[in-house]
Amino acid sequence: MNGEFFPLFLAQADAAPTIFQEFGIYWNTLIAQIVNFGIVAVVIYYFGIRPILRTIDLRQDKIAESLKNAEEIKVRMAETEAQQKEIIDSASREAKQTLEEARQAAKAYQEKQTADTNQRITEMMEKAEQAIEQERKKMLAEVREEIARLVVLTSTRVLGSELGEAEKSRYTQKATEELQKN
Repeated sequence: MNGEFFPLFLAQADAAPTIFQEFGIYWNTLIAQIVNFGIVAVVIYYFGIRPILRTIDLRQDKIAESLKNAEEIKVRMAETEAQQKEIIDSASREAKQTLEEARQAAKAYQEKQTADTNQRITEMMEKAEQAIEQERKKMLAEVREEIARLVVLTSTRVLGSELGEAEKSRYTQKATEELQKN
């Protein structure tokens, strides 16, 4: 079997150069093209693909860093929003408290002003009553004096004689005293 296989292999080996030559493939040019292709592949790899791969790696690193920063920013943003909400809630509570205090102060001020106004009105009414009372007393005194004068004048006419100044003043005084008693 060995003997049969070997001559068949040799027969095919002899046929191979003719098939390659038929297709225009020559060993020396094929090897040169393989070497040229290898050199071009190495040059392309070192000067083209490798820098592109480095750039891709750098961009991936930047993307990873950006994603990490984005996560940190999200966390900070959530913290900031929580702080803002807390500050807003606190400010709202303070505003409500201040508003309530202002309402209470306004109510107290209004009550004080009302009390002061009522007190002033009361004082004014008391003063007016006192003034009216004084005016009434003054008027009564004037009326009494006028009545006394009229009594003296009537007495003078009834008696038919003229009274002296001393008698007139005595009668006037007596009539005034009598009127004051009543």
